Amino acid sequence: MVQESLDPALRVRPRVRWGVLTYFLYSAVFYAIFVLNGVDYPRVGESEQTLLLWYVLPLSGAAVLTITMVTIYGWWRPSLVERRRLSGWTMTLPIIMMVIAIVNMLIGDFTRFTPLMWLYLIGGSILVGFNEEMINRGQLIVALRSRFGETGVWLLSAAMFAVFHLPNIFLGIGSIVLLQLIYAFGFGSIFYLARRSTGSLVFAMLLHGLWDFSNFATNGSSSYPIAGALSPLLVIAAVITVPIILRRERRRDSAQSVSRPVG
Repeated sequence: MVQESLDPALRVRPRVRWGVLTYFLYSAVFYAIFVLNGVDYPRVGESEQTLLLWYVLPLSGAAVLTITMVTIYGWWRPSLVERRRLSGWTMTLPIIMMVIAIVNMLIGDFTRFTPLMWLYLIGGSILVGFNEEMINRGQLIVALRSRFGETGVWLLSAAMFAVFHLPNIFLGIGSIVLLQLIYAFGFGSIFYLARRSTGSLVFAMLLHGLWDFSNFATNGSSSYPIAGALSPLLVIAAVITVPIILRRERRRDSAQSVSRPVG
């Protein structure tokens, strides 16, 4: 799939190296602010101060980088708009993920939250949805499609999204980061389905922000951590279904190209 590389409106012709460059610049800015602010990842949602220093500020700085790079490239439209939508039923996993996040919040205890904590949590969740989706399911997909087929695009974008979380091993999580990498790959696959099935990156941004909002808001406060209990099932379902969906899409495209009359 190389249609984005042929769009004359793009300032920079999509190439894998440009997408990867933005990915690494984003990671550098985000984690630099993270480290400078003395982050302890498991405590991000603990107080007004931790939410500001370890959630809002790193994401705000990274948002400036994201907006700047995508604007320089001129990749806003292909990053946000999906030209080839999947069948509607492929929204099943994103919808299930959304329901789990909502239920997770409904059963949580938010008595410890102040109005300022809510403001920081909402603002940070909007930023994380915008930033990480624009970087991994937006401009990176545009870049990867200049060279790889759709299965490779999904696999590489989900893997890079997972690797982005690897530095957390030094920021308070330790070896548990290996489990976070697996979850991130599965969740990234669901966000990919959200983009492909709706035809827009916006729903993936909203879903991503909602999921992080749900988890940071209920961290340590929920008697029934439904998100934690069902996350492995979501990951397994995503890793199994996405390659099947893409294989069917590839076969359908091949059949259509064979049946198309010549001349």
